[in-house]
Amino acid sequence: MKTEPLISIVTVNYNQCAVTADMLRSLAQLTYKNYEVIVVDNASVENSASLKNEFPFITHITSPSNTGFAGGNNLGLFYAKGDYVFLVNNDTEVTPGLLNELVSYMTTHAECAIACPKIKYFFKPDTIQYAGTVGPNLLTSRSYDIGYMQKDDGSFNDRRVTDQPNGAAMMIPMKLIKQLGPMSELFFLYYEELDWAARFKKAGYEVHYVGTASIYHKESVSTGKNSAFKTFYLYRNRLLYIRRNYNGINRIISGSFFTMISTPVHMVKHVLKGDWQHAKSIAKALIWNLTHSAFKEPATHSSLLKNQLIIC
Repeated sequence: MKTEPLISIVTVNYNQCAVTADMLRSLAQLTYKNYEVIVVDNASVENSASLKNEFPFITHITSPSNTGFAGGNNLGLFYAKGDYVFLVNNDTEVTPGLLNELVSYMTTHAECAIACPKIKYFFKPDTIQYAGTVGPNLLTSRSYDIGYMQKDDGSFNDRRVTDQPNGAAMMIPMKLIKQLGPMSELFFLYYEELDWAARFKKAGYEVHYVGTASIYHKESVSTGKNSAFKTFYLYRNRLLYIRRNYNGINRIISGSFFTMISTPVHMVKHVLKGDWQHAKSIAKALIWNLTHSAFKEPATHSSLLKNQLIIC
């Protein structure tokens, strides 16, 4: 009897123990049983090591500093033993056949580097957040999610190549991570999975949407909706993504549009509304890109923290 591939489920917690616990409880629904679970605590004020009491099957890793979404997941990858890695947000809850569908698909599609399920809103379970992506647009560097805010009537149960993954739920073969490396920690939060996908694509692989698998997402639980923190990283990392992945005329056009049109326009809009915090965040995002390399990893790179981790 052939053994099912081992899947390493990796999730990152940051001051959301209750939310993470809900996600871990949902794993009991999974019909696929050959998996391990790695929870990385990204230097939370309230450390999530107590989750080990309720969920003794997890490997819990406490990081001494917050290395962001990319860094937290990368710490988990250091200890993952699976044939496939399933990176999943802690603010999600799974469905029974999720892993079966993704693994079955990936084992028969060697060209697929990242497979993403259909993502639906937890608080609107009949409404789609992600069913694949179109973009990014070479002018604005923005993409849009297929099926966004549409009812899940079965019309998005297909499986296909798509332009971009969604970082809330991604399955990747471990052999490709070892071959091409983990996510860049320059991004800290937002756009890191898009940059990662660009690296896989340059190596000849593809991103696929698997609509026969689904997961529920409690969007923006950790960063908050419309926060200045979120605004900074969205603007900073959009330009960083352009600098790292566009070449020639595309880089000139997209970079010019972002710095000369999009950024000033949105700053003025926030100023006119008296929203100085968001305006300052956008200005800081532009200044960061003018003063930092697009390729030099930060000094707090997760690989430097390996000897400082607390693992239980």
